Amino acid sequence: MAATSAHAGATLDAVKKRGTVKCGVTNGVAGFSAPDTQGKWTGLDVDTCRAIAAAVLGDGNKVEFVPLNSQQRFSALQAGEVDVLARNTTANLTRDASLGLHATTINYYDGQGFLVPKKLKVSSAKQLKGATICTQSGTTNEKNATDYFRAQGIPVKTVVFESFEASFKAFFSGRCQAFTTDVSALAGLRNKEAPNPDDYLILPELISKEPLAPFVRRGDDDWFAIVKWVPNALIEAEEVGITQANIDQLRGSSKDPAQQRLLGTGDDLGKLLGLSKDWSYHAIKAVGNYGEVFERNVGPNSVLKLPRGNNRLWNKGGLLYALPVK
Repeated sequence: MAATSAHAGATLDAVKKRGTVKCGVTNGVAGFSAPDTQGKWTGLDVDTCRAIAAAVLGDGNKVEFVPLNSQQRFSALQAGEVDVLARNTTANLTRDASLGLHATTINYYDGQGFLVPKKLKVSSAKQLKGATICTQSGTTNEKNATDYFRAQGIPVKTVVFESFEASFKAFFSGRCQAFTTDVSALAGLRNKEAPNPDDYLILPELISKEPLAPFVRRGDDDWFAIVKWVPNALIEAEEVGITQANIDQLRGSSKDPAQQRLLGTGDDLGKLLGLSKDWSYHAIKAVGNYGEVFERNVGPNSVLKLPRGNNRLWNKGGLLYALPVK
């Protein structure tokens, strides 16, 4: 069947009329979405939002960041208070099939773990018998921890808090012997919130798969396609060697069809999404390729100092595999 141009969906129309993308983010998780002392938002999820804004509006700064806690996030998206939810949210069947929402492209492969004080003298989650464990309510973390310890036959007491901040502050104040959430967040908490980071240890067990992805409302296929394909463009940009530093030079010289499609100088794929021909050029120009986004926000040279791990490209031993932008 011949390709045809997309018509703009309701969300895209609203975004263009408003002139900004409303992006639901966390209240503050280092490396993913958090405001600095000047109120500027940074993080991997923030860069996803900026890339979407750049693709749609030509400017990565045309984003309104809406902080949402775990309890608010889905209802805010359902009610149209935000256009996209990009805040450490795990894609799973229940969420994808029962909330009236769609998970889009996985932008971070995570897993749940445990943070403990070294003075507890444990080296494995299986040594937490009788421990009190702090976590946030309304998250997959609470159920995962309960399921894990039940399966292991290890009695623990889980203490839940409505806000993420309250849960980790209770842990650092000594209310609990362990804290559980995604390992990426544990690294951020240890490095930024702990009284002394060297006093805390992330245990080796990963007790879950936590593929994190932006979410959109069901019923607007045009907007779903945009939010799905922007992260794919950033991943493919890394695969084919396009960076923030070389993108303009390549735009004027590249003869590689795969590069040209991303640079906006080859096949016009933007019309299929209801966007300009150079939509992916603007997205990459705004935030860089996926590897640059990872390195800047969560990688070994960032505050979190996380290894690339499963978030390496598929041809580098990881799980990241861009759907072909062609």
